[in-house]
Amino acid sequence: MTDLNLQTPASDSGADLILTNGDIYTGDPNRPRVQALAARGGVIVAVGSNDEIASLRNSKTRVIDLHGQFAMPGFNDAHVHLAGAGLAKLSVDLEGTKSLAEMQARIRARLKDFKPGEWMFGRGWDHTFWPGKTFPTRADLDVISRDHPMFFLRVDGHVAVVNSRALEIAGITRATPDPPGGKFLHDPATGEPNGMLEEDSAMDRVNKLIPPFTPDQRRRAIEMALAETSSFGVTSIQDNSEAPLFTLYEEFVDGRSRDGKPAPSAPPTVDLPIYISLHREGTLPLRITEWLPFNAPLAQLEELRRKFGTTDAWIKTGTLKGFLDGSLGSRTAAMLAPFSDDGATSGILRADPEQLKQMAIARDSAGFQIAFHAIGDRANRLALDTFAAVAEANGARDRRDRVEHAQILALSDLPRFAALGVIASMQPCHLLDDERWAESRIGPERIKGGYAWNSLEKTGAHLAFGTDYPVESVNPLRGLYACATRELPGGGPAGGWQPQEKLPIETCIREYTSGAAYAEFEEHRKGNLAPGMFADIVVFPSDITRLTPRELINAKVAMTIVGGRIVYDASQKSSRAPSD
Repeated sequence: MTDLNLQTPASDSGADLILTNGDIYTGDPNRPRVQALAARGGVIVAVGSNDEIASLRNSKTRVIDLHGQFAMPGFNDAHVHLAGAGLAKLSVDLEGTKSLAEMQARIRARLKDFKPGEWMFGRGWDHTFWPGKTFPTRADLDVISRDHPMFFLRVDGHVAVVNSRALEIAGITRATPDPPGGKFLHDPATGEPNGMLEEDSAMDRVNKLIPPFTPDQRRRAIEMALAETSSFGVTSIQDNSEAPLFTLYEEFVDGRSRDGKPAPSAPPTVDLPIYISLHREGTLPLRITEWLPFNAPLAQLEELRRKFGTTDAWIKTGTLKGFLDGSLGSRTAAMLAPFSDDGATSGILRADPEQLKQMAIARDSAGFQIAFHAIGDRANRLALDTFAAVAEANGARDRRDRVEHAQILALSDLPRFAALGVIASMQPCHLLDDERWAESRIGPERIKGGYAWNSLEKTGAHLAFGTDYPVESVNPLRGLYACATRELPGGGPAGGWQPQEKLPIETCIREYTSGAAYAEFEEHRKGNLAPGMFADIVVFPSDITRLTPRELINAKVAMTIVGGRIVYDASQKSSRAPSD
């Protein structure tokens, strides 16, 4: 793919943008704080004092007086689902519901927006906030409507509840066998399916029947998600939007079914063309590295890599994403031993270990970076074992393979990340919810390997931070707050939960900027504010490294700059895309 970077320098000398009179936190240990910086053609050309930068000003330079405000490298969210976040805005929003009754009320309130018999769908419910903390069932939806088929994802995206009409359309009965890597839950009294579907292979039996959004709806959804993301100072994202479109490959191994039949052709890419169109129109407000689906046939992955490239400054392909298990909240995380609060299950492992290793070896041989979703200690061990097998088979190289989440680790596996050069791509903001119940899920001993940011840091492992948006808010400050305090959003427990895993605020920022850049092979042009780096900058009214925890989690972005151009300005009460 040709380079999509449409920005060119305004002139061969001087600067087209200067920030002055600021408290600029560069992230560069050689010069950590400066007053001013200058950029040309979207790239920083100098940092220093006001006087040092003044000589680069000319008649075409745009000068922004920060009036003492705090500026820092823009955030790089290492794990988002951008299209999913946008599409959620077009569906029934169930996030934050505090009871089943509130969930039902929100669905009932939206009935008027759907035509008779039309599918209703949404996401965001979390039963751990509800009295009783039990999953909803089809009966809870049937009392709202048996005419509309319904499909509602839990906040983590690993389980969903559907109503009787949806089960009927999908042909799911008491006799329907569980699909590989998934489960249809049943009423213990009657044996009938109760409407709860666990993991993609089960959910897709219903989800694939929901009419897709139109291209116009999908574009509008993406635009809304992009605007929200920019408003929180995020200047780069590592996105897992295309891969879910290939979920049919969860039923196959390298493009072939268990009976040897070839998988159908994968659907065409949907979101990458939208991103490219937005960029060519000058309205893309951040840089995107798009992940591809690990399970898709290798030849097709190579074709997509050739088509969309790996080096463009704005839009490129990145790692291959595969799933090894589910989530802790839904007890589908793959654990080495049964859950402490439900001894009947150890979660769901979504991959055959030997097949996984052979596929990983082949994809690594083709030069791909690999990332595995792994929550439970069993899934994380399988990820590490697979990466070890890859290195043994193919020899040493700079792979930067990743474990996405790395949430619960056996203590003996902690040093293996650094030893294998595997990046722990983690989302501290998950702790803001999970610390309420995580220890009860797995007990006081196993939790010592949970959300182990400091322990991993001490071993020399590379960390990269993100949000898992829309599972969590895309606001990076929630993650910084969790990282530095390990307290609930409202405060407490005093000193933080499992406080030995806290990190200094400067380290938290690093993993959300240069750490995330390293995870996508971009540390040479993202992650700090030094000459030669992209002019990707977020401005806050006050120094966020010196705020109290309460001030930090409530801080607001004043301005977001990407490639030297303002894409969000709080004083304008709206986001705006770069323009020439």
